[in-house]
Amino acid sequence: MGCCPGSSLVASPAIVQDEIDFAKSRSSSGRSAAPVEAPLETLKGTVNRVLFHSDESGYTVCGVIPRGKHNPDEIMVVGNCPALTEGELFEAEGRWTVHSKHGRQFQASKIECHPPHSVAGIQRYLASGMIKGIRAGLAERLVAAFGERTLEIIDKESARLEEVDGIGHARREMIKESWRAQKTVRDILVFLQSHEVGTACAMRIYKQYGDQSVAVVRENPYRLCHEVWGIGFKTADRIALSIGVEPHSGIRAKAGILYILTTMAEEGHCFCPREDLIPAAEQMLEIPGDILKTAIRQGVENGTLVEERGNVFLTPLYQAESGVAAMLERLMTTALPHSPIQVGKAVTWAEGLMAIGFAPAQRAALEMALLKKVTIITGGPGVGKTTIVRALVDIFNARKLSICLAAPTGRAAKRMEEATGMPAKTIHRVLKYVPGTRYFEHGLENPIKGDVFILDEVSMIDIQLMNSFLRALPAEATLILVGDADQLPSVGAGNVLRDLIDSGVVPLTKLDTIFRQESQSWIVKNAHRVNHGLPLETPEEGRTGDFFFIESDTPEDVIAKMLELVSSRIPKKFKFDPMTEVQVLTPMRRNQLGCENLNIILQEALNPGGPSLSRFGRQYKARDRVLQIRNNYDKDVFNGDIGQVERVDPEGQEVIVNYDGRRVAYAAEELDELDLAYACSVHKSQGSEYPAVVLLMSMHHFKLLQRNLLYTAMTRGRKLVCLVGSRKAVNMAIRNDHVSFRRTTLSDRLKGRL
Repeated sequence: MGCCPGSSLVASPAIVQDEIDFAKSRSSSGRSAAPVEAPLETLKGTVNRVLFHSDESGYTVCGVIPRGKHNPDEIMVVGNCPALTEGELFEAEGRWTVHSKHGRQFQASKIECHPPHSVAGIQRYLASGMIKGIRAGLAERLVAAFGERTLEIIDKESARLEEVDGIGHARREMIKESWRAQKTVRDILVFLQSHEVGTACAMRIYKQYGDQSVAVVRENPYRLCHEVWGIGFKTADRIALSIGVEPHSGIRAKAGILYILTTMAEEGHCFCPREDLIPAAEQMLEIPGDILKTAIRQGVENGTLVEERGNVFLTPLYQAESGVAAMLERLMTTALPHSPIQVGKAVTWAEGLMAIGFAPAQRAALEMALLKKVTIITGGPGVGKTTIVRALVDIFNARKLSICLAAPTGRAAKRMEEATGMPAKTIHRVLKYVPGTRYFEHGLENPIKGDVFILDEVSMIDIQLMNSFLRALPAEATLILVGDADQLPSVGAGNVLRDLIDSGVVPLTKLDTIFRQESQSWIVKNAHRVNHGLPLETPEEGRTGDFFFIESDTPEDVIAKMLELVSSRIPKKFKFDPMTEVQVLTPMRRNQLGCENLNIILQEALNPGGPSLSRFGRQYKARDRVLQIRNNYDKDVFNGDIGQVERVDPEGQEVIVNYDGRRVAYAAEELDELDLAYACSVHKSQGSEYPAVVLLMSMHHFKLLQRNLLYTAMTRGRKLVCLVGSRKAVNMAIRNDHVSFRRTTLSDRLKGRL
């Protein structure tokens, strides 16, 4: 009934890696290290220590004290199990093997664990931290009070726990709930482990369905891909086939079609042509085309899919593209609610107020934004977009109009607020999510109150979020869209800013003149050079500047130079705090120079000590910089939000994260929503700016070496950019101006072609 509280690395990493490598070598070779005739045996005992447990795969390395021997030696056991805790009773079936380095060990093919019966075992079991609210001292007092009945008391007579010193009503409820959850999760884990599903997935399934988890999985395992975050079609399909779903069944065909369309949406596409969809599904599922065609037809009939001119959409994406086109047309054809602004006088007045003279393109952008209901202002860094927004805010305020400033991320909204002196919010917070409903408070029936809406960083906004926002605007509103069309497109589906520009329907001003105050910035100069396909320029040796290129060709040298910059050179020379003001960016998540590996290295270098909570292969410590990687409307935190761990509570199995003054609590099982953020991918950095950026570019990233990626990364640095990597990789990125094609229909809809 216990559950391992995360990926525990009690042994040295070298020992654990030896065990893992050994297991992999056995698997890849297809033969055991033990003789073929080694008999199958049963090992019984008590879990002495957990050296390694993978939440994803269940792979385990543990030490077991065998039962019934006087002063027995610990036996090393390797195998797969859903969860285990020190002190549990252990029973395994398997064979003895000989590890090339660590000697004799037991290779388990099946492992079962049960709560202990002895007083000593129960005390150790409770002291392991598997139940929230109980640590070593309290475990000792509980066992002293209730002896061998301790677990029974927790399970069936929890009110008696308050007889023990240190347990009040609140702690008793915490212990009771944690115990109940652990029992249920253990049942789910055992069931799912038999179908090769790891602990992390099981915890997410339990969080979604509670006590009904096993029943839901048995009834329709494909529900998991749509309703449980982090579980995809392949996992659900493996479970389905394991529990007896027919490979050619209609339910599998429907799920496979949805999976392909969802995968394409994650790549930015809003639809897939039927002529491509069916062959892709045939290849992946090995299901005849007629069954797949029936699945598509049934999906259209039940409203899951929409087919238009041979293109198949997930219904929400079709509704989003159609909705954005319709809402923009509504806005552009509705009259202004206020008397016209005399634009010439207004612009001249703003010049005097701000004590500047607007360039011709800036003046044109201002005049258009004051005359038209919907406008787009686009351009790169240093061309005056922020100046225009400030001027517009001043003019609209002078007319006593209600202004709403919004951006897709918290960091971008904060920058708007700092630049204008007016409150700015994320789009999600403007729309006001209603907890537990998956809906926003504001929409067509309850529009947001306001006269003028200014959206920044529009290149980041995906089609569904844009649709939700436009539906919530009053028809009389003025909408001003600000963004850089040359940056990477949104992480979600759609290509909103580019489609709006390409349609030619929405009035557009493109700014391309770098102003004098920005022309001295090497960051701005190089961003524009990259955008025009020109090589980088850097300050001459010995001269000061805000952009530096440090050449390095091997991953090991790149990492060494990155560490030196972050931990020593930048803090000493530029006085930036490495924990809060220096951001490492890299094109990829995985590989040696991916953010997953870099975060482990940077955490060890910058934040090595203190209490920690381990979960999903990561350690979380106080002061860690962390990144939210999914929208969690109930917690009011969203994909891309960056915070700092304020407190770690190993006893309560909880982490508190501070997001710009707002504290959010994460239970241990929710920590897969957080990534360490000392290093993050360029895609995840969109919409954010940092005082200092250390950007890594290597030929190891060759699949992602694109001009718009390099351009986006460079423009994240506000005061300093240090590019570390190979000149060949940088030049390859500059030359590669290919923009990934996305299947969208918004531009055609705006033109009236659909």
